[in-house]
Amino acid sequence: MSSLHVTFRVGTAEYAVPAALVLHLEPFEAATYVPGAPSYVAGLVQVRGRVVPVVDLRKRFGLPPIDRTFDHRVVVMQLGTRVAGLLVDSAREVIQLDEASFQDAPELIKQQANGFVTGVVTVRDRLFLIVDLPRVIGQEQAS
Repeated sequence: MSSLHVTFRVGTAEYAVPAALVLHLEPFEAATYVPGAPSYVAGLVQVRGRVVPVVDLRKRFGLPPIDRTFDHRVVVMQLGTRVAGLLVDSAREVIQLDEASFQDAPELIKQQANGFVTGVVTVRDRLFLIVDLPRVIGQEQAS
């Protein structure tokens, strides 16, 4: 079965998440700092009248920070009753992925990525990583 996925880049890697979970793609300007929040939480942003916690995927994935550009986006997602944003280096495109072609991530990758990456899929010589969204967002950030 195939389904639409939103793709984005963090560092040199490309990721894909189910488009059905994505509410909005928003430019990232700034977030309100939340005292005591985990270091990978960029803060809170207001999106269309809703306050949304934002997870900085560079920090979450252990990548070095970079200067923000106009390409940075917040991928606002709904997971069950929770809404959270993912701060990404750039949002790429919406593509059709055949879920039958998904492969489990190699064990070494699963271990090194702290369980954040669950699978991989190749489309026209491009490799996309599939992330475990509930694990990436973490229970303490979602609202």
